[in-house]
Amino acid sequence: MSASRFMAFVLVGLGMAACAADSGPKEVSGTALGAVAGGLIGNAIGGSAGNRVAGTVIGAAVGGLFGNRIGAAMDDEDRQRAYAAQMQALETGPSGAPVAWRNPDSGRYGNVVPGPAYQANGATCRQYTHTVYIEGTPQTARGTACRNPDGTWTTMN
Repeated sequence: MSASRFMAFVLVGLGMAACAADSGPKEVSGTALGAVAGGLIGNAIGGSAGNRVAGTVIGAAVGGLFGNRIGAAMDDEDRQRAYAAQMQALETGPSGAPVAWRNPDSGRYGNVVPGPAYQANGATCRQYTHTVYIEGTPQTARGTACRNPDGTWTTMN
């Protein structure tokens, strides 16, 4: 990975952390680490150059959101499984039907429930609810994602 890409990940993470400045230190550091890790995972999963950029942006947003909500409780494998479930839910999940994920190594699990698709500014969008269970305690995040012209999804929150 190039130095400029890495710096972009860091800047996105720091920007998200700054937005959460009224949170405690664990949430702020979790946001930054989550955004960077999510961006790296999204970049790795993205595939072709255009999809890698979109994957990086989506991964950073998802990672930042979960990093803020859950702190450093999720490991990379948890984040990767959560990201894959979220993309599956947005792309093919029936409205209201949960798409589950589980990491047997950490014991963490969750599900993503997509809402109905709707049109906004010429794009297909969906709201979703992502619930993660850490030591049996649910942590829920809600968001909206819209499909880009190239078929990837961008989180709007």
